[in-house]
Amino acid sequence: MMKIENTTRILTPTTPAPEAFTDAAAAVERLRELYDLSVRFLSEQFSAAIATGRPEGRIRAYYPEIRLTTSTFDITDSRLSFGHVAQPGVYSTTITRPDLFAHYLTQQIQLLIQNHHEPVVIGMSDTPMPVHFAVAGDAEVSVPQEGAMEFSLRDVFDVPDLATTNDDIVNGDGFQYGDGSVPLAPFTAQRIDYSLARLAHYTATTPDHFQNHVLFTNYQFYVEEFEAYGRKMLADPDSGYISFVGPGNVVITDPDAPMPAPPKMPQMPTYHLTRKGGAGITLVNIGVGPSNAKTATDHIAVLRPHAWLMVGHCAGLRNSQRLGDFVLAHAYLREDKVLDDDLPVWVPIPPLAEIQIALENAVAEVTELEGYELKRIMRTGTVASLDNRNWELRDQRGPVQRLSQSRAVALDMESATIAANGFRFRVPYGTLLCVSDKPLHGELKLPGMASSFYKTQVSRHLMIGIRAMERLREMPLERIHSRKLRSFEETAFL
Repeated sequence: MMKIENTTRILTPTTPAPEAFTDAAAAVERLRELYDLSVRFLSEQFSAAIATGRPEGRIRAYYPEIRLTTSTFDITDSRLSFGHVAQPGVYSTTITRPDLFAHYLTQQIQLLIQNHHEPVVIGMSDTPMPVHFAVAGDAEVSVPQEGAMEFSLRDVFDVPDLATTNDDIVNGDGFQYGDGSVPLAPFTAQRIDYSLARLAHYTATTPDHFQNHVLFTNYQFYVEEFEAYGRKMLADPDSGYISFVGPGNVVITDPDAPMPAPPKMPQMPTYHLTRKGGAGITLVNIGVGPSNAKTATDHIAVLRPHAWLMVGHCAGLRNSQRLGDFVLAHAYLREDKVLDDDLPVWVPIPPLAEIQIALENAVAEVTELEGYELKRIMRTGTVASLDNRNWELRDQRGPVQRLSQSRAVALDMESATIAANGFRFRVPYGTLLCVSDKPLHGELKLPGMASSFYKTQVSRHLMIGIRAMERLREMPLERIHSRKLRSFEETAFL
């Protein structure tokens, strides 16, 4: 069915009236029905327009929404950092891809109902769904470039609008919906759809393959070790891992199956060792530089992972360090510059105890060293991230003085960005780096040194990251997503 709005000739699908739900699963099922209705309507109308020409009216469908109204400050369990709103009022959020986020939505809605003893209302929002995002999941339909059709696409269909696709909610900029309601979730539907599309582009894997525990690295060697480990896990029926996914959405369940590379590798090759419920591990090779680190984390954040860690290489800054030693970051000197507009440099990026303990215990387990002996191969300290890979070729006095004053023990280009964006997006973060050169002490990353280093350390370093993630996987969700990452006024959803 289709209806015509009164103001102008706008064709929209006929939708059910908003309905209150006290059962989270039923609420999510209604979200799926409404979302599918809008997607199906836009896909059919767009295909018809391609085949027969410009429609007589404007074609529009809307995102579904969740709405909560509460009149009390009282909540059931104030220990939780999520699952409740801070004060009486009307709260809402637009929703996309309820199929992809079904578990997350069910969990968050259930907590709302439990903590506030109020139903959630599921209905259509007044936020139009861009046709590009509606047809994104249909391999047989693609949106041509502007000018390729006999009519202007934006004259008939809604298209992505960057004016309404932003990070105002997570940046604490006082975002409200047009009707005055306060956001329930950290991202709007348009912002999520934008990132889902970007993720598929940059990683060459679809968002549904991403796991809740994400490792970032800056070297291809880690990818090779991760694939070897993944195949080993697939060969073990008791491992709990069920598939290994590579770029091009190549999925293998047989440890001996080939993993063909796509004709053109993506900018950030990504691999997923999957478990039921998304409890596996994703590895993203972000390459070199803070811009890549920000890009990857900007988009992965909408998937609401439980933790992300940086496991890459760094320059050791202390004479007592040796190639292959580990650095566990407990502070960051942010000279990467890419997040200064979103998160000022005066904002502290604190270490998270749960992550730090998991990483230190993982180092002890893999190296079989503990206590005072662990200090032989690992230092805890400040990691500095710069935006200039060849900083040492300029006048070193300024940078070296800042490094010394900050008590930095290691330097790279990505770790502070990943940690700072984790802080900004409320995603638990951590960093464990491996010293691959010591430029201040004449030990540069030369081919011969690198080969020896890679042979002995990459496998062990990656395994530490995996073991840390497996430890974090066993922790209760409320312990990992603690109140340390929450500001004065937070969204109810993680």
